Amino acid sequence: MKRDSRYPSVNSLSMSSGDGDNSYATNSLLQKRVLSKAKPVLIKNTKEMMINLNFPECIKVADLGCASGKNTFLTMSEIVDTINLSCQQWKQKPPEIDCCLNDLPENDFNTTFKLIPFFKKRLKRKGSCFVSGVPGSFYSRLFPRNSLHFVHSSYSLHWLSKVPQGLEKNTSSVYITTSSPPSAYESYLNQFQRDFATFLSMRSEEMVCNGRMVLTFIGRNTLDGPLYRDCCHFWTLLSESMRDLVFEGIVSASMLDSFNMPFYDPSKEEVKEVIENEGSFEISDLEIHGFDLGESSSTHKECKAGQKEAKCIRAVSESMLVAHFGDDIIDAVFNKFAYHASQHAGCTTKTTVTLVVSLIRKQ
Repeated sequence: MKRDSRYPSVNSLSMSSGDGDNSYATNSLLQKRVLSKAKPVLIKNTKEMMINLNFPECIKVADLGCASGKNTFLTMSEIVDTINLSCQQWKQKPPEIDCCLNDLPENDFNTTFKLIPFFKKRLKRKGSCFVSGVPGSFYSRLFPRNSLHFVHSSYSLHWLSKVPQGLEKNTSSVYITTSSPPSAYESYLNQFQRDFATFLSMRSEEMVCNGRMVLTFIGRNTLDGPLYRDCCHFWTLLSESMRDLVFEGIVSASMLDSFNMPFYDPSKEEVKEVIENEGSFEISDLEIHGFDLGESSSTHKECKAGQKEAKCIRAVSESMLVAHFGDDIIDAVFNKFAYHASQHAGCTTKTTVTLVVSLIRKQ
């Protein structure tokens, strides 16, 4: 899918590269903890996939939106170990396993590939396991027809293919807030529905029948209206931080008004509706787990309140902010973010959740 040149921030969507203090690799403990929450669903579906496909001689596994750092290999090692253990339990010959890591071309694949020895060392059984990179948008075809057996994607599908149209009235904020017009919610929901349906359609062509997918999203609960996001929602905090810079004359109001995140946090019902309407997959599991941005880093225990949260959000959004606002404001905006996050450290009414869904490719 061609990306929209009107929004350079979307063209720059990638996690912060390298392994430095502000990198995604250093500040993705939250994503690692999400993988732990999804692990039972991951293992269950891997085992069922092997049995239902009668233990193929070659298995192709894809991690879509792999980003950079160790997390993708933590997932792949669980899948590979589960495959090999299932073969041992059922007295079957272990297959050759093709592990495909996908992300946008701008992703820092080099940092990830340097960790292949870490991956190989983690595996409980040393066998025929191959790692490759597949650059491209997962909103397009990535693999040959009927070639994929298992697909995993964690904390990637809430990123949209483009900024929705019709957000001109959603001013002074980078995302939906309680002050946004209802049309903003409708624009975001419509874009998510189109993107997720496209994702499912592309994977339905690439996957074998009875193949499995395990997908994890940032989502929201539905206790309040569709516009409501709590005071400690990460994009609410970023919007407050940007407004501070507008007030101080560092950023123009028009620059802030013209920036919106290509992101959507769907409800459980919205995810289910798209899957059922698209029709290629059967839902096996659909779970809701908690979300705590304060769990985002373990390497900065001495950090002042709010800094862990700021580093986590900086790691996932810096490239887009730089593309729109330039790099001169980045330190300032995330210092503001850390302050606002610290002011909401005791927030208990949280709308953000983690959604875990597993799917079976229909016959």
